[in-house]
Amino acid sequence: MTEIRTLTVLGTGVLGSQIAYQAAFHGFAVTAYDIDDQALEKARSRFAHLAGIYQAQQVAGAEGGKAEAALQNLHLTADLGDAVADADLVIEAVPELLELKRDLFRRLSDLAPAKTIFATNSSTLLPSDLKDSTGRPDRFLAIHYANNIWVQNIAEVMGTSETDPTVFDAVVEFAGNSGLEPIEIKKEKAGYVLNSLLVPLLNAAASLLLQGVASPETIDKTWRIATGAPSGPFQIYDVVGLTTAYNIAASSTDVGSLAFAKYLKDNYIDKGKLGISTGEGFYTY
Repeated sequence: MTEIRTLTVLGTGVLGSQIAYQAAFHGFAVTAYDIDDQALEKARSRFAHLAGIYQAQQVAGAEGGKAEAALQNLHLTADLGDAVADADLVIEAVPELLELKRDLFRRLSDLAPAKTIFATNSSTLLPSDLKDSTGRPDRFLAIHYANNIWVQNIAEVMGTSETDPTVFDAVVEFAGNSGLEPIEIKKEKAGYVLNSLLVPLLNAAASLLLQGVASPETIDKTWRIATGAPSGPFQIYDVVGLTTAYNIAASSTDVGSLAFAKYLKDNYIDKGKLGISTGEGFYTY
């Protein structure tokens, strides 16, 4: 079976940086790619912040300098060819835009060695939407992470009808070796398991807000108290990031989703309120 030792993560936003750091923390040699030096500077800050979180929350193994040592396993670059030159696995974690992802995989197909497995971390797109742009559909699948992956440590692995079973198994093994609980998806399903459960909740919350039924705070409080959940849907929106929420809603043909996209743009995104990453979204942090 293919053995994965080197990982490249494309995109160093909230989740991309977590994917990269989590693998580095568990001893993988990781390259983190982003488009320019400014983005990479932000990535360095995110990685340092994550090291502090792992120590403060006493993630298993973080004692004894392991959290800081993980930073030494991370190589940052804005050169895509350099990023994938020796990658066993490449995970893209770029914005949730179909053509952006397709274009990226077309470029990767010419740059990455034949051994490299390609994976998408898309939360809404099926891997079949992207496989033809990869140039290697047999070595392509999806691996989807939950936010705050050191705590919500699942990795949903989903292939297509063309994914080589040995590639699927290699990525499942990689997920386990990087401290995650692999969730093996037996057939393609938009939203995997996690978002098939989560998205209807978020959509229902958005609908209640747009209808003027209740405020975000009231909706969240109701959900937390009644279910015992630690967070309400608008708190989850802030964690996921309002740009991601906007991109997903704006790409829908549903009238309600489009209305929510406009609401997010007018009231939050245009004002730089993108969620936890900017210190303000539905809540102030």
